[in-house]
Amino acid sequence: MTRAETESDLSGAPRVDPLLWLIPLILSSIGILMVTSTTSPTSFEISGTPFTMGIRQLKWLVMGICVMLFTYSLPIRFWYRIGGALWVAALVMAVMTLIPGVGTSVGGARRWLRVAGVSVQPSEIMTLAVVFLVAKLAVRSDLNPGKCFVQVMLLLVSSCAALMAQPDLGSTILIILICMGMYVERFGWKLPLATGSLGAVILPLFILLEPYRIRRVKAFMDPWLDPLDTGFQTIQGLIAFANGSGWGSGLGHGFQKLNYLPAAYTDYIYAALGEEMGLLGTLGVLSLCFMWVVRCRILYNRAPEGFATSIVWGITLTIVLPLFINVAGVTNFMPLTGMPLPFLSYGGSSLVMMWVRVGVMLRMHKEYREAL
Repeated sequence: MTRAETESDLSGAPRVDPLLWLIPLILSSIGILMVTSTTSPTSFEISGTPFTMGIRQLKWLVMGICVMLFTYSLPIRFWYRIGGALWVAALVMAVMTLIPGVGTSVGGARRWLRVAGVSVQPSEIMTLAVVFLVAKLAVRSDLNPGKCFVQVMLLLVSSCAALMAQPDLGSTILIILICMGMYVERFGWKLPLATGSLGAVILPLFILLEPYRIRRVKAFMDPWLDPLDTGFQTIQGLIAFANGSGWGSGLGHGFQKLNYLPAAYTDYIYAALGEEMGLLGTLGVLSLCFMWVVRCRILYNRAPEGFATSIVWGITLTIVLPLFINVAGVTNFMPLTGMPLPFLSYGGSSLVMMWVRVGVMLRMHKEYREAL
């Protein structure tokens, strides 16, 4: 749809696009159902009720919607002014995770801060902060590709250094892709391609530095080589999809959640969804995500060139890329990176920050519909 066609459809249109918030609400609701289903046996053993984790996720959803309403009340120019400060705050928080007693270690990685009894993952904040700051740098560079590229690379190196110290390779790759994707949208492929060969050399080195990353690559290449160790999670995820077949075993009737499928309510929630809701459920989730991206594309066409279009493009990338990385990893089309599935995976930081994105998009729709 062209910008002219979009403008012609504005008469009688709502102040905000309802699908921009309704689709995330449906996805989040599916996530709560799957979190409840996959954690019900463990929750019952610990607390005597199967709904403990699902209720926690529901509370995060309510908080996320409240935060969405707050961000919707903020003008888009607010993010232009605060983009740099937000990124600095996220960077400081990422460094603070490395301080003993301040950061929380899970599985050998220090990626969380404990604040007032709540775990916060700074990388979730940094991902969104990077979008606002890169969009701001692109505008302030006065259409100078070289100047903007140097600024983006400095931002990229600083962000990735803090994340790799945790270590968090998945978030590092995500931020690299977001920065380069936003630069390409504004200035083209020339400089990113020129430096891409360097990244192709460095990435394997980072993989070789950590034994667990090597194990993940081996599991991707041949999970049956060590089915009880390195390939266990990959195999169990594929079994979950096979058990689900076309229609699924039914909500709450999956077998893989019974201590067979690790991380069934976080990284592997898509496999759990495939088992209980089948191919129909997994394709349904992807279809909803595709519909949301289409609405974002329409919003991109409406927004004026510059900061606004860069934000729409960047926020869309922060949801599409994790979706692709998670689904590809769970289905064994690429090595696992521990990336949560947007709106569905269990986790307060991820869910709340996803709804911040929704609030920004809704505000964008309101402002530029009125402007046109």
